[in-house]
Amino acid sequence: MSIQEIDRTVAAPGTHPLDPLSRDEISKAVSVLKSTQAQADSFRFVQVELKEPSKKALRGDLSQIRREASAVLIDRSTGYGYEATVDLENESLERWVELPSGAQPPIMLDEFEECEVNCKRDPRVVEALASRGLTNLDLVCIEPWSAGYFGKDDQGRRLMRALVFTRLDPDDSPYAHPAEGLIIIYDLNNGEVVEIEDNGLIPVPQQTGNYLPQQVGPARTDIKPLEITSPQGRSFRVDGQHVTWGDWSFRVGFTPREGLVLHQLMFRDGNRDRSVINRASLVEMVVPYGDPSPVQHKKNAFDAGEYNIGALANSLALGCDCLGEIQYFDGIVSDSHGNPMTIKNAVCMHEEDDSIMWKHYDYRQDTAEVRRSRKLIISFIATVANYEYGFYWHLYLDGTIEFLVKATGILSTAGQQPGTKSLYGQTLNNDGLYAPIHQHIFNVRMDFELDGTKNAVYEVDTEVPGTNPTQSCFYTVDRLLEREQDAARLADAGKHRFWKIVNHDRRNIVDEPVAYRLQPTDAITLSATPDSWVAKRAGFATNNFWVTAYDEAERFPAGEYPNQSRGGDGLPAYIAGNRNIVDEDIVVWYTFGMHHVVRLEDWPVMPRQHVGFILQPHGFFDQNPTLNLPRPERQAEGSHCGCED
Repeated sequence: MSIQEIDRTVAAPGTHPLDPLSRDEISKAVSVLKSTQAQADSFRFVQVELKEPSKKALRGDLSQIRREASAVLIDRSTGYGYEATVDLENESLERWVELPSGAQPPIMLDEFEECEVNCKRDPRVVEALASRGLTNLDLVCIEPWSAGYFGKDDQGRRLMRALVFTRLDPDDSPYAHPAEGLIIIYDLNNGEVVEIEDNGLIPVPQQTGNYLPQQVGPARTDIKPLEITSPQGRSFRVDGQHVTWGDWSFRVGFTPREGLVLHQLMFRDGNRDRSVINRASLVEMVVPYGDPSPVQHKKNAFDAGEYNIGALANSLALGCDCLGEIQYFDGIVSDSHGNPMTIKNAVCMHEEDDSIMWKHYDYRQDTAEVRRSRKLIISFIATVANYEYGFYWHLYLDGTIEFLVKATGILSTAGQQPGTKSLYGQTLNNDGLYAPIHQHIFNVRMDFELDGTKNAVYEVDTEVPGTNPTQSCFYTVDRLLEREQDAARLADAGKHRFWKIVNHDRRNIVDEPVAYRLQPTDAITLSATPDSWVAKRAGFATNNFWVTAYDEAERFPAGEYPNQSRGGDGLPAYIAGNRNIVDEDIVVWYTFGMHHVVRLEDWPVMPRQHVGFILQPHGFFDQNPTLNLPRPERQAEGSHCGCED
């Protein structure tokens, strides 16, 4: 079969309690809210999503679970935010709660456009632009950023902090031409410019940084097409949002804030379906910049909690974003007026070959056995202003789980006096353009249910004994993490540290508790002092590994509402009670990322960089679970990859 998009087999939504809301369900929830508490035209809908049933309910009779919608709203006339719950079957409002004072909901997608349009209408902005020679407003790009918090009282206003770039022509890249020093503070609720910060004139760089085909010349012709085919059909099966592949089974979810969510990951071991993770998703990311200049030092966006990164998902295209036999899942979200929006092909799922799974050549018998690995990839890509982020869950046939973030797009640039070089960034040309050093720090939440709901965690270090008979002895030491504050941990490459999630009630063939281990790759933390505002607001980024006792209200590592938050929310608050985490229902949170020391090669568009981590079975199985994989197909006449027939 040639590369082509296959027919969908996704059943009608709403057939399982964990299925995302359908368009009709979003409309029904919004209708209930508009007919009750949100009647005024000043109400805007920040997000409308499935209110997921409790884990207890999901273990019972699924037919008894009522579909509910959860919504976050804001009344622009008062600035007050609200949370609401709607019973979709009874079409009734079940909960309406005002947000705590100071809590600001995420920024809505159409507010980015509103900010740019209204800023260009303000005479003060037009004058400030003209002082820099920027008079053609059609070429000026106002780029809104979340305002954050830096100790200055915002007087309850819901703010954005807009930066300015320009194009030389309609197809030009604006990031080659920052209007450095200019910041526009904008009030989202009243639609007005609050303040213009002008930190001094720096010439707008004029050298272009383009990457479009018509600008870089003809494409090379020596790279031939690469096709991925499945001549006997695909190996996975899809029933609604439920997927089975190899021994894996899981459900695909999607939320405006997180994007892709994996539910109920299970692995079939013989005749048993064994639970591994109940729910897994990217739950937050922060991008702090290390440049102290007036414009750059306040750039530290929380792309999930402040922007709803799921709502920024791309519609993926066959042959561009994904190759092979593809299964797509749409993402359904709402706009700020409550109208349902479908992000077509928001999630892509496909198989890829992954080199060898295992091999051995028996030189005594002159025979070889080899089996090939493959992985199932479930992914989505979001565009957040200048950057693209691809989020990829990889499932392997041996029970391994891998999560990767792939970052590309365009650097967020800055301007300096031509002929100078900033200590805090990479100079990109000789015309005053540079890109500041920064970090991309991610956090993934994994609600483990490893062979059941009662799990525990060990930290495993490699030790070299003081009394060392051969001078080369070493072994591992397991340390049980007993309470939440014990489990706020840093990676340590010098000790080859990893963490084991175990079930003490389930034993393997050698009478050890079954386990998975988390390999802490790309384990960076914040490059900021503890008293910095970003460290207070992104406390999750000060440690790599966290474990909390399960609480359905504790969903996000920087808190429920990080937009303009003042810090202390999320994981630091969750572990304050120092709950027991031994043989309990636990959640594992892992922080990792990319310490982005910019290269010249990252300009004018950045080659993909990727970071992530791996979860591997560690005594979960009694032996290699892939012994029964089929031999590879015959590669040439008379041969079978070195294996005797």
